[in-house]
Amino acid sequence: MTEPLVLDASAVLAYLQDETGSEKVHAALLEGKAIMSAVNYAEVVGKLLEAGLPESSVKTVMGNMELHIEPLDEKQAWTIGLLRISTREFGLSLADRACLALAYIKKIPVVTADKQWDKLKADVEIIQLR
Repeated sequence: MTEPLVLDASAVLAYLQDETGSEKVHAALLEGKAIMSAVNYAEVVGKLLEAGLPESSVKTVMGNMELHIEPLDEKQAWTIGLLRISTREFGLSLADRACLALAYIKKIPVVTADKQWDKLKADVEIIQLR
């Protein structure tokens, strides 16, 4: 059985495009163990629309994934703000920090396909897809 995992937007996009490492995301989704910040969910929706998928298709794709969407709360917002200083040199976006903040708070690993995360000195396990 797979442990719960926080998914970064890049991990879900890699899964949807069947890229290297997407089987890790697939396993978490199949077992209902995939958690995503509402901020990262919004990022995936935006990227899919930007790629030209019709809104109805994006709703279907996102709705068919067994993803638990975690709403952004005050504790997460505070942690995202705290992470700005320590991650600034690595160019992490607000959505990246939202993903990390959720993993910190839940104390579970985070999955990403974003190579810049390799440079982080994080207090959570970062699982790279590539």
